Amino acid sequence: MFIMMKKCLLAIGLLSLAFAVSCAKGGNGVVPEISVNITNPTDVVPNQIYPGQPVTVTATVSGTSTMSVNWTVTGGGTLSNPTALTVVYTAPSTPTSGVTITATLTSDSSVTSNLLITVVDVTTQVTPAAPAIGTGLQQQFTAIALPDDAPQTFTWTCMANGNPCKTFSQDPNISGLAYYTAADSCTGSCIQISAITPLDPTGCTTTPKNCSIGKAAIVTSRLNGTYAFQFSGYDTSNNAVAVAGTFIAVNGTITSGTEDELTSGGHAAHTISGGTYTPITASNPNSNNAGTLALTSGASPNKFQVALDSAGDLSMIEIDGHGTGSGIARIAAASSTFAGDQTFAFGFTGVDSSNQRVGYVGVLAMDGNGNITTGQIDVNDNGASSGICTASPCTVTGTYTATQTAPGSMVITSGSVSQHFDFFISTGTKTGKATPLTFYAISTDLIDSTHPAVAGTMVLQDSTQTYNNAALKGYSVSALTGIGTSGGTNVSLTLGNTDGNGNFTGQFDQNNGGTIVTVPSSTSAASFAYTYAAGSTTNGRYTFQMLGNPDASPVVAPVPFVFYASGVNRGFLQESDQATSVITGTMSPQGAGNGAFDPTELPGTYAATTSSAIAAADPIAANLLLNSTGGSTGYSVSGTEYQDQGSATVTGTYALANDLGTGTISLTAPAALSYVIYVVDSSGCGKSSLVCTIDDFYMIDTTSGDKNPATIFAQQ
Repeated sequence: MFIMMKKCLLAIGLLSLAFAVSCAKGGNGVVPEISVNITNPTDVVPNQIYPGQPVTVTATVSGTSTMSVNWTVTGGGTLSNPTALTVVYTAPSTPTSGVTITATLTSDSSVTSNLLITVVDVTTQVTPAAPAIGTGLQQQFTAIALPDDAPQTFTWTCMANGNPCKTFSQDPNISGLAYYTAADSCTGSCIQISAITPLDPTGCTTTPKNCSIGKAAIVTSRLNGTYAFQFSGYDTSNNAVAVAGTFIAVNGTITSGTEDELTSGGHAAHTISGGTYTPITASNPNSNNAGTLALTSGASPNKFQVALDSAGDLSMIEIDGHGTGSGIARIAAASSTFAGDQTFAFGFTGVDSSNQRVGYVGVLAMDGNGNITTGQIDVNDNGASSGICTASPCTVTGTYTATQTAPGSMVITSGSVSQHFDFFISTGTKTGKATPLTFYAISTDLIDSTHPAVAGTMVLQDSTQTYNNAALKGYSVSALTGIGTSGGTNVSLTLGNTDGNGNFTGQFDQNNGGTIVTVPSSTSAASFAYTYAAGSTTNGRYTFQMLGNPDASPVVAPVPFVFYASGVNRGFLQESDQATSVITGTMSPQGAGNGAFDPTELPGTYAATTSSAIAAADPIAANLLLNSTGGSTGYSVSGTEYQDQGSATVTGTYALANDLGTGTISLTAPAALSYVIYVVDSSGCGKSSLVCTIDDFYMIDTTSGDKNPATIFAQQ
């Protein structure tokens, strides 16, 4: 079976670019040599081509005045159009790993060089792999062929319980794009969608070897079940607002729920008595992935534009006219997942009583009996520790309660200050590893000089780890947001590599109030070389060096950060030098795909939303469609961007700049904008033997002069 994702191929036998064999000397004593290579290969894996593919092979001769060779091939395929130093090789119609092309010096048959070629199956990948599709709504499907220089031309098939689908069409302009409208009468994952290329010898059977089958389910509404949600934004007077809560949806109708709201007037709890989810116009290609959510609670925000990912998570922005902001809603885990002795890392942001930015990061150990036995917190209140924690880090203790009904509540005490929070069980499992249990927390105190208004996320810590330097090893992506040095916002993305010994190296892109910093710069090939260190208690607290600018003259020193780990290379970051920028964010593991990312892994539909530190940054929700038309430059971006005042069409292109999963998105609409993208792979593509797709990526605007950029998170 062909290993479908080319980056997952074993490289044995594929990396032999050329072998020169010299058995004679020229008249001047120089040994004649030949090297043979495929000219301008478009595929990343050396010398891997698809059945029937024609490639030009070139010989380079040195050490002799004879600039010509004779060509032969063994193992299959044909040679044509030979010249003195080139020949066209056409692969056979079936896969093989035993092709050898030999160049022999015309003046001396003892001087030869061999090129080993592997002919691989063309395989196809369809995404999304298993979506739920609302009745009457339209879902876009994308297909790619691998290797990516294979013809991106497809024949699509859509079957509903073994019969052709009623409403299915291929895009007239992009062969790898198709549309399905849920109009069939069947239950379960009854819709099967596949795409094959003309080079596929067997088609896509029920037990496919060289293709994947998308298996979709038709549902009355995509909004079904118990959801937890969180939201942060600003009212029409630019005062900070935060909301956390839960609601129950039955076929798109909100039946009940509860929420906590923080405004400039303080905390208030509300009952959600009803509401609806309404998809956008059914004729729109995004109709299955977007709609409006209205919550009846007697408070605002109460109406949201949402974009849905394939799992049914909602990226949200406020559209009720009472303010602006963004958030997320996810299917909640069962209450029983919160049980026993569990430790949570957390990151909260908000404002103090003067409406200045505040950040908390820390760790809380909950014993299963209502006690927070040990904990630690670092606080940055507009550049000061504040009365909560006079000198970070501070030890905290406390209590909590949790029942089968939301919300839970907790009190955390540091010194003489006690803070009260409600929390809502979101998604995740008990293990704390790949899909850790997550809470959305929000403070419930009266806002005063020692009680800021904060909200954020708590994530179950992986208890199998000892959080020393050795625990952090591998690649990660850090997404950071704060206040700009000279106004505006300060956002950045970092691809870092921790080596287990306290060394932290990598690259980053930053937009600090319109000033763009890229390390390594265009004039430097050197990545940053910083450090990290575990705390003495090994409870998950680390110190990190990040940002700065080693390429500047004079060098800009790195910024100190504190990091509380919820797992290996996963957790919450906060600027620790008490600067008023109050930069906060998250670190996410880049998975097992280190050094093995390719643009062919990105095609699919994504839901995206923003995170920002100031009211001036416009929140957006977006449905992004990434697609491929083949070759090294045929990667497009399209979709719809939603703002509080309407929507706009998105068009542009994307590219990955290296195997480590960083690249660019260049938009032509709704405006000419430049973004960098950093891939987060949670699926382990780097060591899987099957087709892989990238689930998530971050992006930030690197258009010079954009003073109010936001961090955008996109999830497939």
